[in-house]
Amino acid sequence: MNPITVETTVRAPLLKVWQYWNDPAHIVRWAFASDDWEAPAAANDLRVGGTFTTTMAAKDKSSSFDFSGTYTIVEEHARIAYDMSDGRHVEIAFAETPEGVHVTETFDPEGENPAEMQRAGWHAILENFRTYTEDGAAAHPPTAHS
Repeated sequence: MNPITVETTVRAPLLKVWQYWNDPAHIVRWAFASDDWEAPAAANDLRVGGTFTTTMAAKDKSSSFDFSGTYTIVEEHARIAYDMSDGRHVEIAFAETPEGVHVTETFDPEGENPAEMQRAGWHAILENFRTYTEDGAAAHPPTAHS
C-alpha cells in the first residue's frame, strides 16, 4: 500500500509548533481524533534512537491503546521520522511559510482499515493539533499532572 500524506498549516511561530508537537504536557491535549477520545499519558525522548509512547483511550473506558515508536531522524524545528512499534514508517516535516508553519505528515498505512479511514483519522488528529496550537492552548493550559 502506498504511503498516505496529511497536512495542515498552523498559524503560530515555528518554535511554538515544535514545542507543542513534542512536549508530552501538550501532546496529551491534542493527540486524539475525536471528542470521545483522549490521550491520558504521553512520554517522549526526542532524539535518534529515542522512543515515544502516547496512550489513546476512549473516554468511556471501552478501549485504549499505546501509539509508540522509535525515532530514526530528528532535525530540530524541521523534520522528524520514526518507525512505529509495528514496523510502519512515519515522517513529519515542519516548514515556515508566510501563512504559518506547514506540517506535512506521511505514514505507511496498516492493512486492516481502508486507506481513506486512516487518512481521515490521522488528519483529524493533525487538525486537533492545529486548533490546540493556534488557540486551544490558552483555554486548556497544561497542568502539573499531565
